[in-house]
Amino acid sequence: MDTMTRDDARRQKAGGVAALYLALAYLAAMPYFLLVVDYPGATTAAEKVALVLGNYASMYAMYLVTYVVFGIALGVLALALYDRLRGGAPSLARVATGVGLLWSVALVASGMVFNYGMTTIVSLAQTDRAQALLVWQAIEPVAQGLGGAGGELLGGLWVLLASWIALRIRALPKALGWLGITVGSLGLVSVVPPLHDAAYAFGLLQIVWFVWVGVVLVRAKASTAEAEQASVGSASQVEPTRGAALGSAG
Repeated sequence: MDTMTRDDARRQKAGGVAALYLALAYLAAMPYFLLVVDYPGATTAAEKVALVLGNYASMYAMYLVTYVVFGIALGVLALALYDRLRGGAPSLARVATGVGLLWSVALVASGMVFNYGMTTIVSLAQTDRAQALLVWQAIEPVAQGLGGAGGELLGGLWVLLASWIALRIRALPKALGWLGITVGSLGLVSVVPPLHDAAYAFGLLQIVWFVWVGVVLVRAKASTAEAEQASVGSASQVEPTRGAALGSAG
């Protein structure tokens, strides 16, 4: 951004904080879901329901943090990047931001469906375990599909578009732009069934991308002209007060 007001800088910083939160959420989610609970390792409905029943409270909290709140923070970041990109490529920036917001909504919906689904089967399993298994088989694919289990199409496309625009207009460091191109490409490739595992590389590299973007945005500062204007405005407010004080003293 060539010129940045104080409001612009505040929005950029908010986006930077959101990006850093996203990276931390990834770092919390990966060991929890892969090692602590190992939900991906469960292959049958019975195993999955058993994990949900045994880890309901912690899974509910993790889905809240890593899907619902994650999606909200993602929306904040998408809008901050839009502010940064729109000056050089307004039409493309709107497309990229639209994709980013779609991803944000899908993740929030995924977390809410998963959490409410868990709450439903925990209650149902107390009276009818077989029915709980059937209900979970209907709920889980919806939640997982919204969350990108079939491939990181929305996430990959958003990172790819935003990074490509940033490279074109030099809105972010060049190396960060190329990292984003790599991350986005991995997300798109993971949509192809034999290449689903590319989603793991997408997630790991996106942690680095989120941290780097977060640092860049948090360091955003208002332009010199804006800062000088703010200083002049403050001085002009002080002068009448000083004059009034001198008059009273006289």
